[in-house]
Amino acid sequence: MTVETNPEARLGLPQQSSLSTDAARNLASTTKSAPQMQGITSRWLLRVLPWVEVKGGTYRVNRRLTYTVGDGRIEFVQDGAEVRVIPHELGELALLRGFDDADALARIADRCVQRDFRTGEVLVERGAPAERIHLIAHGRIKQTSVGKYGDEIDVGVLADGDQFGEHVLLDTDADWEFTATAETSGTLLTLSRDDFAAVLSAAPSLQAHIRQYRSLPRQPQNRKGEAEIAMSSGHTGEVELPGAFVDYELNPREYELSVAQTVLRIHTRVADLYNGPMNQTEEQLRLTIEAVRERQEHELVNNREFGLLHNADFKQRIQPHSGPPTPDDLDELLSRRRGTKLFLAHPKAIAAIAREFNARGLYPTHVDLGGQQVPAWRGVPILPCNKIPVSKEGTSSIFAMRTGEDNQGVIGLRQTGLPEEYEPGLSVRCMGINEQAIISYLVSTYYSTAILVPDALGVLENVQVGHWRD
Repeated sequence: MTVETNPEARLGLPQQSSLSTDAARNLASTTKSAPQMQGITSRWLLRVLPWVEVKGGTYRVNRRLTYTVGDGRIEFVQDGAEVRVIPHELGELALLRGFDDADALARIADRCVQRDFRTGEVLVERGAPAERIHLIAHGRIKQTSVGKYGDEIDVGVLADGDQFGEHVLLDTDADWEFTATAETSGTLLTLSRDDFAAVLSAAPSLQAHIRQYRSLPRQPQNRKGEAEIAMSSGHTGEVELPGAFVDYELNPREYELSVAQTVLRIHTRVADLYNGPMNQTEEQLRLTIEAVRERQEHELVNNREFGLLHNADFKQRIQPHSGPPTPDDLDELLSRRRGTKLFLAHPKAIAAIAREFNARGLYPTHVDLGGQQVPAWRGVPILPCNKIPVSKEGTSSIFAMRTGEDNQGVIGLRQTGLPEEYEPGLSVRCMGINEQAIISYLVSTYYSTAILVPDALGVLENVQVGHWRD
């Protein structure tokens, strides 16, 4: 009986006659890449923002005095199918701005009546008597009117947190100047003039506030809400010229630099022995800085104190006319400011833009930006930013911005010349070695962003990014 001693023959495998590559790699150096990181993105926002040096750690934005108040969004709470307005959120109405009587605000909120509406329902009719203010908790409402030549024209699109009809609370002769039609189903709260009057009659503090509101001087304003500068033009002879001065905001906004920090830890054994051919400390530091920069861009978009998403002026927020981002919607964004330098959108929103272009037989042009070809509309580059959130409902936002301090645009804020600065505005400080022989490095970057004038940044909100055309 013959006994097979070769395992390859016994298993039916071809007999190996040379050293395998798997075994050889254990005795040889391989060609290798630097450590890779999936979380690195293009970070276009950090690249295109003009960075302004902030030596004192705080940047003050001085603006001309404006008289426009109460333009904020109103928030609601939901308990099952019941929706209620948060009483102090009524202070976002110009009529109640600065009014802080919690009891009176609660009574006003209690008199708000919930109304659920369905798609296509006409909520108010142009020319009909206006008797109620409408507070939109959820849904989209389109406003239309009649143009000069008798055709229907779009006035605007309202969505969650918007309101219309505030003037009717004090104007007994008000009529609707537009027709409001629901584009989706949703919920709103209404407050009638009579209910408001009932609360007003029983609240002396509210009466005093309304008297003060009525007595406020109605200063001449330009179309941006700024105090008008008196002047004379087109005159002849020795006309007495009006005097003028440019008034400023008494309490300008100040932006303090925010910070992103982390502590990088490296064992001395790794730093001493495993530095060939790549320096382990440098590679660890490189990847850590990438993560810090990613967090920096996320904060510039999403931070509630200074992020672009939450600090865009409410008058510069518009809604798409049909849901997906069409060329018409991008044109509407462009028309609201001069010198738009760029669009910023989530990659899914950019794909949705491309689908709408294709549906119309359009193909976006490309422009050169820093040696890279990027898609553009009307010569304005469309740049990706995956830090812009996409909701569970498949909606996102698209930014349009003018940049630069000289252009009264959006700017980035930072301070350079930091101790142990590794990159502009980013420092790496050695914190020493602990008893476990681990070296610690403090990685810090300081930053913020400022919108110098409200129209420097516009937002197209609630853009559908999951709409597919057949």
